[in-house]
Amino acid sequence: KVIKWYGKTEEEVKEMDFDEFLTLIPTRSRRSLKRGFNQQQKRLLEKIEADKQNIKTHCRDLVITPAMLGKTIKIYNGKEWVMLVVTLEMLGHFLGEFSETRKRVTHGSAGLGATRSSKAVSAK
Repeated sequence: KVIKWYGKTEEEVKEMDFDEFLTLIPTRSRRSLKRGFNQQQKRLLEKIEADKQNIKTHCRDLVITPAMLGKTIKIYNGKEWVMLVVTLEMLGHFLGEFSETRKRVTHGSAGLGATRSSKAVSAK
């Protein structure tokens, strides 16, 4: 089965010009790209275009473009590096959306020892 993005295959998306790509992505991403890239984003894009391996970045606010398709990027979430393989469905989204900064809360079990006051009580 062939995966398509707005009716285009991965090869067609890679050959698409940048202005056509801008018309297909959501407004927030389009506005961000029209403003241009900052220095950190430019350095990351240069590494991606040079086909470097083991690319790490703190740049979570970069919009995923067709040049990134198939690349493996490690994104920092504040504690660890989260590996991301860029696929067709990710186009137009931000890198930070795929690297969660918060973990799910797992609470301790209720009962003896769960609170400060019950730690002093003997188990017998």
